[in-house]
Amino acid sequence: MTDRIAIVGGGIAGLAAAHRLATDGVDVTIFERSDQVGGRIRSSPFAGVPGVDEGADAFLARVPEGVALAADVGLGEALVHPEPVGAAVWHQALHPIPDGLLLGVPGKVGPIAKTGLLSWRGKLRAALEPLLPRTALDSDSIGEFIRARFGNEVHERLVDALVGSIYATDTDRFSLAEVPQLNALAEANRSLLLGARTSKQAAGTAAATTSPIFAAPRRGVADLTRATADAVVAAGGTLQLSHTVRSITAAGPGWDIDDQRFGAVILATPAPVASSLLAAVAPEASAALGTAETADVIMVTLHVEKGEWPDRFSGLSGYLVPKPAQRSVTAASFGSQKWGHWQPPEGGEILRVSLGRDGQPALQFSDGEVLERVLDDLCIQLGVRFTPRDTRISRWPGAFAQYRPHHARWVDTVEAALPFGVFVTGAAYRGIGIPACIRDGAAVGQRAAKSLRSLQD
Repeated sequence: MTDRIAIVGGGIAGLAAAHRLATDGVDVTIFERSDQVGGRIRSSPFAGVPGVDEGADAFLARVPEGVALAADVGLGEALVHPEPVGAAVWHQALHPIPDGLLLGVPGKVGPIAKTGLLSWRGKLRAALEPLLPRTALDSDSIGEFIRARFGNEVHERLVDALVGSIYATDTDRFSLAEVPQLNALAEANRSLLLGARTSKQAAGTAAATTSPIFAAPRRGVADLTRATADAVVAAGGTLQLSHTVRSITAAGPGWDIDDQRFGAVILATPAPVASSLLAAVAPEASAALGTAETADVIMVTLHVEKGEWPDRFSGLSGYLVPKPAQRSVTAASFGSQKWGHWQPPEGGEILRVSLGRDGQPALQFSDGEVLERVLDDLCIQLGVRFTPRDTRISRWPGAFAQYRPHHARWVDTVEAALPFGVFVTGAAYRGIGIPACIRDGAAVGQRAAKSLRSLQD
C-alpha cells in the first residue's frame, strides 16, 4: 500500500487538486503530457506585449476561488482588471448591450424598449413576460425556457449571444441548471424580468463595496497555472512534464500508473482521455465518459495598425454575434481597449477573434482560410478591411465541454461507475469557468485524500 496520489493532467483543475493535497502534506505527483502546465490556459508574447492570452483572458473575481488561489501562490498583487468599457452585439450593425441585463435576461423595460437590437415585434413579445404564468423547468434547456418567457428575439440576440459565447454552445441544447445565475433566477421567480430587476438592483447596491467582476494576472492567466505548479513543487509535490500516461491498472488496494504505485488517482483530463484510460479497469465509467460532447474553437489574435483603427470603436471592449447572424466569427474582443496593459509598443490595437462553437466547427479550415474568414467577417461587421501587422492562430480542439440538459445525471452516472480510489475533475463535470475548476479540483483532492486515509485505516 502506498500513500501517494497521482493526478493525470496539469490543467487548472489538476493543479488545484495538487495544490490542496501538497499543502496538506500529501505526497502528490502530476503527470502532464505536454511540456508545460495549464492545459487550455496559455499566454505568450504578442505584438511586443509580454503576455497575451491565447484562451481565457480572465476569471470571475466575484467568486472567491480564483482570487484566493492567486493570493495563495503569490500573485495577489499582480492581478489586474478590465477597463470600464462597454460591449456590443452585432446584428446588421453594432448595438450597445442594453443596460440591466442578467446574462442576457432583461431586468429593465426602458433599455429594451430603446435598443435597436430588437424589432418592435420582439420588444412587444418581451414586454408580455411579467404577465405570463410560471414556466416549468422540466426540460432543463436554456433555449426552451427563455423562448417561452421572452420569445425568440430576446433569446437569440441577447441570452444566447451572451451565454452561447461564454460556453461556445447552442443554448437550446445546454443545461439551464448548469448556469447558476440563470437557474437561480428561474427557480426563485415567476417573472424573470422582475426577478432580474431585483437582482440587478441588489448588485448595483453592492458594486461600490466589491471588487471588479473579472481579474487576471498582468502577464496573462497562464501565470496562475505556472505559479500554482511552482507552489506544488515547493510544497513537496512532483511534476512530470512531457509524460503521457499509457495505462492505469489495479494493484491490490491501489493503482499502478506506468509502473508507479499510487493509493488513489485523480483524472483531471478531458472526458475522452479519461474514457480511454479507464477502458480496461472501469468499462462502465469509460462508456459513460465516452458520450461526453465538446466544441472546438479557434482564437485568432491580430495586431492592427493605429491608422486602421477607427475612433468610433473607442469605449468598447468588443462585440458578440448572435447565432443567426454568424458566418464564421462568433465574437471579437478589442483587447487593447479591454486591458490597459495590452498596448503594443509600436502602437495599434490587439484584437482577439473567436471562431467555432457547438454545431459550427472551424478546425477543418487551414490557417490561411481562417485568417481570410476572420478578415472578411470583420470587414462586414466593422466596415474596415484590416491588414494586420501580426497574426496568431490558436487552435483548441474539444475546448468547451457541452453540458446537455440534465447534465448532473450524467455526472452521477460517471461517478457511480468509478472504482474506489479513482476520481475525475475538470471542466467536463461541475463547472466550466476557472474558479469552478479550482473549486472542484480542490474538493476532489480532499475526497481522494479521504479515500487514502480509509485504506490506511
